Amino acid sequence: MSNLSEPVKRASAHTRRTGKKSRDLNAISPLSNVIFNIAIGLFALSCIFPFLFIVIISFTDEKTLAINGFKLFPEVWTLDAYRFLMESGQQMAQSFGVTLTVTVVGTALTLYLVTTYAYAISRKNFAQRRFFSFLAFFTMLFSGGLVPSYIVVTQVLHLRDSIWALILPSIMNAFYIIVMRTFFTTTVPDAVIESAKIDGASEFGIYTRIVLPISLPGIATIGLFSTLGFWNDWFNALLYIDNANLIPLQTLLIRIQNNMDFVVQNSSRVVSYDIASTLPTETVRMAMVVLATLPVALAYPFFQKYFIQGLTIGSVKE
Repeated sequence: MSNLSEPVKRASAHTRRTGKKSRDLNAISPLSNVIFNIAIGLFALSCIFPFLFIVIISFTDEKTLAINGFKLFPEVWTLDAYRFLMESGQQMAQSFGVTLTVTVVGTALTLYLVTTYAYAISRKNFAQRRFFSFLAFFTMLFSGGLVPSYIVVTQVLHLRDSIWALILPSIMNAFYIIVMRTFFTTTVPDAVIESAKIDGASEFGIYTRIVLPISLPGIATIGLFSTLGFWNDWFNALLYIDNANLIPLQTLLIRIQNNMDFVVQNSSRVVSYDIASTLPTETVRMAMVVLATLPVALAYPFFQKYFIQGLTIGSVKE
């Protein structure tokens, strides 16, 4: 205790002798602090402003938008864009439920498969760890391609028009495995596992009671990656889903946008020009961006702490 307080005592004695406060080499001046805060604030605003502007446009009247252009404070506010999307009624709710189910089930299965695979190849006593590590890494360089994947899903597994066609093709990812393997290698000491074995714990008990609780940052990071992937996925539905009850939200929004573009482009031949002119095309497009992005954006702050820590630790690949 006396050794720790000695530098403080010397600094105080120096201050009393010279009448000047000693300078902290890690401190910055108040002016620099203000400048850095303003710069960081402007950078943060530049990141969030595009999304806020999209939200404002989605609540703007279509005719006002056509006359005055994009403005931060439109003259007429309206819910026409969201009302137009909600007119699909049951289909919108059904698609939202499908997307939510696919995201929750797909993320849970991804975390289970990725963490168990990564934990196995992170253990030095696993005899086949090099083979399975190479097997995962090989798929990062060479993939089967779109046609073989389509044949496997539709003709081998017979998953067409099944919700599993939206989940199974995306539940394993070699990048997630490599990141989690590095996370387990760097954060789970071998001595802890050896102590658990001496106490009689089984391999599965070590994995569930010791490894997983101290790996929450890495698991949360992979969980967030997986959640974003399943939530934003529309391509698998485009390939494998024809049943309207299984169309996810992103695919439904794309179909609505395509139908609106078709009506506008063929207004003089297929439909009345009055009908086409009343469609809120621009504001509906922005409303679709808000509906597709807002749920994930609201959930992100709850994972931010784990996300930053896990991404930093797992960023070094071995």
